[in-house]
Amino acid sequence: MSSTQKDQHGLRSQRSQEADKTHRRKREKTYTCDECGKDFRNNGSLKKHQLIHSGVKAYSCDQCGKKFAFKDKLKLHQFIHTGEKPFSCDLCGKSFSTKGRLKHHQLIHSGVKAYSCDQCGRAFTHSGNLQNHLVTHSGIKAYSCDECGKDFRHNGSLKKHQLIHSGVKAHTCDKCGKKFALKANLKRHQVIHTGKRPFSCDLCGKTFSMKGYLKQHQLIHSGVKAYSCDECGKDFTEKDKLKRHQVIHTGERPFSCDLCGKSFSTKGHLKQHQLIHSGVKEYSCDQCGRAFTHSSYLQSHLVTHSGIKAYSCDECGKDFALKTSLKHHQFIHTGERPFSCHMCGKTFIRIGHRNRHLRIHTRHDVYCCELCGKEFITDTQLQQHMFTHTEERPYKCDLCEKTFKAPRYLRRHQQIHTRKRLYKCSYCEKQSDTDGSSSQPCHHCGGGKDFRQTSVEKLSVSKRT
Repeated sequence: MSSTQKDQHGLRSQRSQEADKTHRRKREKTYTCDECGKDFRNNGSLKKHQLIHSGVKAYSCDQCGKKFAFKDKLKLHQFIHTGEKPFSCDLCGKSFSTKGRLKHHQLIHSGVKAYSCDQCGRAFTHSGNLQNHLVTHSGIKAYSCDECGKDFRHNGSLKKHQLIHSGVKAHTCDKCGKKFALKANLKRHQVIHTGKRPFSCDLCGKTFSMKGYLKQHQLIHSGVKAYSCDECGKDFTEKDKLKRHQVIHTGERPFSCDLCGKSFSTKGHLKQHQLIHSGVKEYSCDQCGRAFTHSSYLQSHLVTHSGIKAYSCDECGKDFALKTSLKHHQFIHTGERPFSCHMCGKTFIRIGHRNRHLRIHTRHDVYCCELCGKEFITDTQLQQHMFTHTEERPYKCDLCEKTFKAPRYLRRHQQIHTRKRLYKCSYCEKQSDTDGSSSQPCHHCGGGKDFRQTSVEKLSVSKRT
């Protein structure tokens, strides 16, 4: 048989096979679901599918009680508890609980993204991912949580969220034993133990443990602040930061500490506060030995040793080591007092000042003077007040030795020395801002007209011992 004859024979054979396939498809009977119109090749698959619409969930997990309509779905779920992942990717080593999930994952390595969004052009490896993405353009959040009323675009997102209310925490960290409701939260947590921060910002070099955190950070450089506060007009790059900010206006503090009664606007702030009671200070400064409860506090502290003051005020030119210090300072120029007391309406420049003030209303941590009954919101204020009942004046000026009952009075006094030239009395050697031409004699010894000008050295607040 010649090569031409072979080609013709092969072409006829291929056409014959395609015709057979078409004929078989025509002969195949389809089974259609009355509820949603989906077609199936056999009656068994249809019946299995109809269980979804019936709401019957006959298969229950003996570990957490979660119910399923299908036995195979239960088996898949049980891998969460066992941790078994028998299917491994040859390219990256990532393992999966089912063969289907492995195949799903392998498309990422192929680089093929066959499903494209016709609205923004974004491409996806799977049709399901495209369908989920399309909902973001519609803005519709059709799935609502019965417990808290929060709305979601996807049923999967709702189910994940509902785990929070169920209290079930099926994912455990093998390093410290901490439990999580969601696998994604466990993965985020585990980075703490590894210390890895593989995602780096091209603009400032800052590193992150997760790609999502990097993307969130990059919004700062873009300058885009899509979320705006209705109350004061302040803009934010992230929605959750806007929500945290809005609590300032409402004054709502639903999270309360069991040990001291102090309340907080977020659960995270409460947890941060509770470390104070634990006494644990894991983060220590290698320069001065000072210890901190949080790594962020240590990082802020380390800047003070560097001597670098990278943040400068546009109004007066004053430099600051920390950005937060600059922001607090700028309120002096703007006159803005963004933190208000929801009980009496009094406004404050700093949230810490507002929180201290709130104790007057809540009666938490109020320090009372036993002699006169006057109340104070800090122990330091009470101690300073107690000097008013005694003759003790423990704060002394280094330049003129004048003594004061409180450091603020000493600081106010020292401004005299910094504003004016000082003169030393030739009789008693005490310093004064009065020169020999003045009609007033030396207020230390009562006499002397021979004054010598002296320099003002660096002032400090000293306490007599």
